[in-house]
Amino acid sequence: MSVNIPIPQADTSRHSESDRRRRQLILAICSTSLLIVGMDATIVNVALPAIGHSFRTTLTGLQWSVDAYTLVLASLLMLCGSTADRLGRRRVFQTGLVVFSLGSLACALAPSLGLLIVFRVLQAVGGAMLSPATMSIVRNTFEDPSERARAIGVYAAMFGVSMAVGPVLGGFLVSSISWRAVFMVNVPIGLAVIAMAARFVPESRAPRPRRPDPIGQLLVITALAPLTFAIIEGGQVGFGAHRVVISLAISLGCLAALVFCERNRTEPLLEMRFFASVPFAGANAIAVCLLACLGGFLFLGTLYLQDVRGLSPLHAGLDLLPTAMVMTVVAPLSGRLTGRYGPRPCMLVGGLAVSASGSMLTGLTPNTSMLYLLTAFAVLGLGVALVNPPISNTAVSGMPPVQAGVASAIATTSRQMGMTLGVAVFGAIAGTEHGTGIEQRFAQATHPCWWIVTALGLTVVSLGYLTTTAWAQDTARYTAESMSDPDSGGRSRRIQIARPASRRLRQLE
Repeated sequence: MSVNIPIPQADTSRHSESDRRRRQLILAICSTSLLIVGMDATIVNVALPAIGHSFRTTLTGLQWSVDAYTLVLASLLMLCGSTADRLGRRRVFQTGLVVFSLGSLACALAPSLGLLIVFRVLQAVGGAMLSPATMSIVRNTFEDPSERARAIGVYAAMFGVSMAVGPVLGGFLVSSISWRAVFMVNVPIGLAVIAMAARFVPESRAPRPRRPDPIGQLLVITALAPLTFAIIEGGQVGFGAHRVVISLAISLGCLAALVFCERNRTEPLLEMRFFASVPFAGANAIAVCLLACLGGFLFLGTLYLQDVRGLSPLHAGLDLLPTAMVMTVVAPLSGRLTGRYGPRPCMLVGGLAVSASGSMLTGLTPNTSMLYLLTAFAVLGLGVALVNPPISNTAVSGMPPVQAGVASAIATTSRQMGMTLGVAVFGAIAGTEHGTGIEQRFAQATHPCWWIVTALGLTVVSLGYLTTTAWAQDTARYTAESMSDPDSGGRSRRIQIARPASRRLRQLE
C-alpha cells in the first residue's frame, strides 16, 4: 500500500515578486544617483549670480565654476566606465558617491572662487564614476529585454526630472538660505544612497574588461582642457593673445596625437573606427550642437533673468521651469515616436524648434514680454526633448552588441563636451558686457549667441537628415562588419566603408 505524501511547492510567485521589488529598488538607487549628478548642473546655474556677488568675480570665473565640472566629467566618463567593468561596478559606484559627496561638502565650505573650482573638479571625478557604473548595473540587473527597456527609459528620464527640479530647488535654497546650500543638499542624499547601495546592489564585473589606455586618457584631457581655456580666455583678452594661441596649438596637437595613437591601439579608450559610421559620427556631432545650445542657454538665461530683469533666484528658477517641464513630458513621447517612425522625424522637427527658439531671442531686451520669453524657453525645451532620445538610438545604430556600451559612453561624452563648449563660447561672446551695470548692453551682447543657437538648430536638421539616409545606414552596417573581423586592417576597413558610398552614387547616376 502506497501513501502519497504531498510535497510542499516553493512559492514561486512570492519569490518572483521579491526579485521584481529588488530590481525596482536597484533602479531607484541608480536613478537617484543620476538625479543628483544631473541636478548639479542646473542648480548651480541658478546660483551663479549669488556666487559672483559673494566672491566679486568676473564672468570668466563663473564660466570656470560650471565648465570645470562638465569638462572633467566629459574627460573621465570612458575611463571610469572601463574601470567599473574591471574592478567592479558596485565598488566604483560607491566610490563615486563618496567622492561626489565629499566634493559637494567642500564646495559648500569653499572660502574662495579658486578653491570652489578645485572642489568642482573633485565633484566631477565622482560624477564620472557614477554615470557609466549605474548604467551597467541597470543593464545587468534587468535581464528581460522588455523590462530592461522600460528600466533604461526610467533611468534616462532622470535627466529631464533633474532639469525640472534643479532650477526651482536651487532658487529656493539660494533665496531662503545661501548659494552654499545648493551643494550641501547633495551630502545627505549621497550618504543615503551609499548605505542603500551597500545593502541592495550586487557586485558585477565584465567577463573581459577593456585594457587601460593611460596615453589615450592623457591626450583626451590635454586636448579638451586647453581648448576650453582658449575659448574662455579669448573672450576676455582676445584670441590673438599669446596664451590663447599657445593653448589652441596644444589642443590641436594633442587631438592629432590622439587620433594617431588610438587608431593603432588594439583596445583604445576612444574607438576611432566608430566614426566611419555616418550615423554614429553624425549623432555625436548633433549631441555637441544640441547640448551647446542648452548649456549656453542655461548659463546666459540665468544671468539675464537675475542681473538684467532683477528677479530673485527662486523667480528665475520658476521661469526656467517651462523648458524643463516640456523636456520631461516630451522626451518619453519622442522615444516612442522614434521606435515607431525612426529617428528622422523627431530630429528634423526638434532641430527646427531649437532654431526657432534661437531666432525668437535674437531681439532680446531688458523689457521683453515675459510671456514671449517663456514661450521661447518652452520651444527650446521642445527641441531638446525631441532630438535627445534619437541621438542614443542613432549613435548605436548598426553597432555590434558588444560595442554598444562603448558607443553609448562616447555619445554621453559628446553631450558633456557640448555643455562645456556652450558655456565657454556663449560666455566669451557676451561676457565683455557682463557686470558693466548697463542692462541694455548685456541684453544686446547676447544677440550673437541666439543667432548661434539658430544656426546650430539648422545644423541639427541637416545632420538629422544625413544620418538617416540609406547611404548612412550602409556605412553603419559596413563599420559593424569590419569591427566584427578582428583580423581586418585599417586600409581594408576604409575600403569597405567606401563601397556603399560609391554604390549609392552609381544608383543616383
